[in-house]
Amino acid sequence: MTDVDIDLPFMQRALQLAREAEAIGEVPVGALLVADGQVIGEGYNQPIRMNDPTAHAEIIALRAAAKHRGNYRLNDCTLYVTLEPCPMCAGALLQARVKRVVFAAHDKRAGAGGSVLQVLRHPQLNHICQLTPGVLADEAQQLLTQFFQNKRR
Repeated sequence: MTDVDIDLPFMQRALQLAREAEAIGEVPVGALLVADGQVIGEGYNQPIRMNDPTAHAEIIALRAAAKHRGNYRLNDCTLYVTLEPCPMCAGALLQARVKRVVFAAHDKRAGAGGSVLQVLRHPQLNHICQLTPGVLADEAQQLLTQFFQNKRR
């Protein structure tokens, strides 16, 4: 079994979470953390609903996983997220020592996994994440594109 075979069902779940965000009027981004093949935390964007600028999908998933573990270090985990993490989320992923980040769509405006900044793999920082970009990218990009087209109408 390849990484792609393993990654697809988790990214499909992240896309379901993104649709939950969309259903409440939030930017459709979903994320989940996996350890040993099990989901230990998940979330979707909720900054509007929660009146919290840090309530990104990744942060919510990190908080849930850390609570599940009873430890803020998540060094054996993989994060699956439908959009390349922003600088804030990338910083949180580094602080948690997340081993691997799998993302769907690139974020050409705020991506910190290489599209705009390279926070997740910066050689001067104390942790480097393994990156796997582009898993189900078309589906994630289509969801985001439709969301913003509908917002403009």
